[in-house]
Amino acid sequence: MPATATPDQVEQTITDELAKLGPEPEEITRDATFEALDVDSLDLVEMAQIIDDEFGVTLTGNDVKDITTVGQLVDLVIGRAQAATATAS
Repeated sequence: MPATATPDQVEQTITDELAKLGPEPEEITRDATFEALDVDSLDLVEMAQIIDDEFGVTLTGNDVKDITTVGQLVDLVIGRAQAATATAS
């Protein structure tokens, strides 16, 4: 995760990208499920690529297969980014 990226920026990026897939921005909350947002597994693969491009966090299909909410995805990205930063230090 770039040094300037904060948890708020991660959440905002994920929210913005999900909104491009169809759901209304006000529907995209941390508690919103991908099912309720009509986001499928292919959309999550696309999200994983965006996350890698934006934050340098690589997510595999196994990483996201059990994630059901926006908040879980945000927390996973933040956790992986912090772990990578700690390892690099």
